Amino acid sequence: MFQDFKLVDDRPVAIQVKEYVKRLIIKGALQADQKLPSTREMSSLLRVSRNTVITAYEGLEDDGYTYAIPGKGSFVAAMTKEHERADSLDSLQIDWKERMNEYALLAEELDLMKKGIRAKKGTISFTSIAPDEQLFDLGDVKRAFLDRMAIEGQVLLNYGYAKGYKPLIDYLMHYMENKGVDLCGKDMLITSGFTEGFDIVLAALRPSARRGTAICEIPTHPTAINNLKLQGFEITGIPMEADGISIDHLEKVLQKQTNGFDLAYLTPSYHNPTGIVMSPAKRSAVMRLMKRYQIPVIEDGFNEELCYSGAHVAPLIAIAMHGNGVIYIGSFSKVLFPGLRVGWVLGDRTLIDALESIKRARNIHTSTVDQSILYQYLLNGKFDKYVKKVRAEYKRKYELTKACCDKHLPWAQLSGDGGLHVFLTFPKSIDTRQLLEGCSKQGVIFTPGDRFFIREGEGTNTLRLGFSRVTDENIERGIQIIGRQARHLLSVSKNT
Repeated sequence: MFQDFKLVDDRPVAIQVKEYVKRLIIKGALQADQKLPSTREMSSLLRVSRNTVITAYEGLEDDGYTYAIPGKGSFVAAMTKEHERADSLDSLQIDWKERMNEYALLAEELDLMKKGIRAKKGTISFTSIAPDEQLFDLGDVKRAFLDRMAIEGQVLLNYGYAKGYKPLIDYLMHYMENKGVDLCGKDMLITSGFTEGFDIVLAALRPSARRGTAICEIPTHPTAINNLKLQGFEITGIPMEADGISIDHLEKVLQKQTNGFDLAYLTPSYHNPTGIVMSPAKRSAVMRLMKRYQIPVIEDGFNEELCYSGAHVAPLIAIAMHGNGVIYIGSFSKVLFPGLRVGWVLGDRTLIDALESIKRARNIHTSTVDQSILYQYLLNGKFDKYVKKVRAEYKRKYELTKACCDKHLPWAQLSGDGGLHVFLTFPKSIDTRQLLEGCSKQGVIFTPGDRFFIREGEGTNTLRLGFSRVTDENIERGIQIIGRQARHLLSVSKNT
């Protein structure tokens, strides 16, 4: 006995010893009233320190698995109903595929992360559009945490409010006002990132008696497509042009839809995946159409801060002025730290009141600690300095990526005005899934563009390249490999 104990690296040793002895008791290998080896003997048998065994024995006694007799040692306690052996119970077997509803099955079907290529060590991966953690100013984040905990640590560790941490709300309301937003009649809800905010808004706007109808740019954010589908919306995609959504196509669709649309989902700045910034003229045109046809707009503030040239264009919610038809969902995940799952929904006060109740019913509140760290970091004045630093670095990588694409992929049309990625459209003869298969064998992977389209068979000649976490050397080498493989596919298609 005690010869099969093995330590693992990621857990405290005392807990491992405690759980090991507990398993022996539950299995019946150690019987009631049986004396355990002394702490000195057990430390020798398990090859751990005596203090570790003492701590483990104390834990076993606290949980009722052992009892101590002064001067004699520790003994196994009699099994109670609470400690009944698991093997004395009939196993409960459920066919979960039969029990799961359409929502769960569809979520699994749409889960792209499960279906993605598993990158081997050393693979050059262009799949991520997360920020580069090497740029994180860890010292300032630590300072923000310590500052806030010193001020109200006990409060922050308790339950918070569904609506959000008020100092952060006040800061972000002012932040949005500086973007030109008219805050009259508007309010804000703090969420755990964009995805939760989007899901809550869809839950509030989904029709109860029929399937919902939604407009979006195409291609668009696959997470948005998935959530729209999961919430039961039928999606109509409007194609993109060089300066944003096609206004002519949008107007024709609106004219044909006799029953109207329930909402529009739009990403006007540094659109995912195309990286296109919608022109000011098109923003005004979009809002005129939304007003005429009475369609509420969900605006995704994706990557707005990563502007590499020129001035920022006013968000749609600012163009709407005193109107209440735009719901703005923002976060700093792509600019700051995605590990702090903090986003916000800005919209009409009546709507935010309802969203607050949905939020409370679902998960009570977003982590107050995370919110307070973000607030203190912003309050300490570190945001502008950090954004300036990362914008310069990502701009440099963007220009390198663009130059490499121009050199090695001259047949591909590139779009992307900023952010952390570029989007490439190849001749129709190139299937980027086939291209990905060939490139992955040579140690390079990317995101095939059909993931960003609604209908099967669309976007098969497109791909997205995320460059934020790729080294300069690997950007050049990876794009060179993609170019070589694309050239091979083009030559094959010409000869067939």
